[in-house]
Amino acid sequence: MKNGPAVRRRKLGAELRALRAHAGLTSSEAARMVGWHQSKVSRIETGRSKVKPADVRLLLDAYDVQDPDLRELLVVLAGSGEGGRDHWWHAYRGVLPPTYRDFISLESQACAMRTLENSVVPGLLQTPEYAREVTRAALDGLPDGKVDALVEVRLARQDVLRSNPPLHLSAVLDEAVLRRTVGGPEVMSRQLKHLRDAAHLPHVRIQVLPFGVGAHVGVTGPFVIFSFPNTSDLDVVVLDHLTSSLHLERKEDLHAYSEAFNSLQVNALSPDESLGFIDGIADTA
Repeated sequence: MKNGPAVRRRKLGAELRALRAHAGLTSSEAARMVGWHQSKVSRIETGRSKVKPADVRLLLDAYDVQDPDLRELLVVLAGSGEGGRDHWWHAYRGVLPPTYRDFISLESQACAMRTLENSVVPGLLQTPEYAREVTRAALDGLPDGKVDALVEVRLARQDVLRSNPPLHLSAVLDEAVLRRTVGGPEVMSRQLKHLRDAAHLPHVRIQVLPFGVGAHVGVTGPFVIFSFPNTSDLDVVVLDHLTSSLHLERKEDLHAYSEAFNSLQVNALSPDESLGFIDGIADTA
């Protein structure tokens, strides 16, 4: 287990090493092409050294990498967008912990996201009122101004579902997510309607795991699996905790969580059945 930045450095280094090998260059040859010492290339490739976005661009030019999506992804992993562009969440540095900023960065560059939620609606599918109540409950005593800022961030994150191309979201929701009344009946009624609307989007798949399933592989807690375009080597599992997040990037971990998610989908109601299930709860709320 490693924190987000360490995972990203290691993944970035591994991808740059693979691109160098594909270009038929040794680390010494690559270093000479960009005017560095060979040890700098080695430190970057092993994730032992931070790398600036400008340095990534130099290496990608040396390796003749033309794919704009891959270039953008690798530059973002180094800490910034193409052309030094600041990302929108930088404006909230004062209220967002580093682990949350890293999560948003991964989310903004992923092509697909698979998530299991046991307690609350996933952030990308929350209404403003629901997001406010969840934020207040999770961070009791937070000043109203900071609550407002965190809700703004939660809503801004949802733009990934409206981008072109959009993030493909697959969510498995424990029945408790739908039964737990957050913010009162009116807030929950609007939230359930919002879930139904989102489920009709072609890139959003929502499945409900009813109580009748009993114990399942997800009882140990929620998780998120991010997948990225062009290479599966950058995929990562994120486990959220109250004060921190854990990022898992070993192939064994990715395989285990992917299998767990597949199992959850098999045991959950189908998307159409899930819509009917949500409707039933909404009608009795």
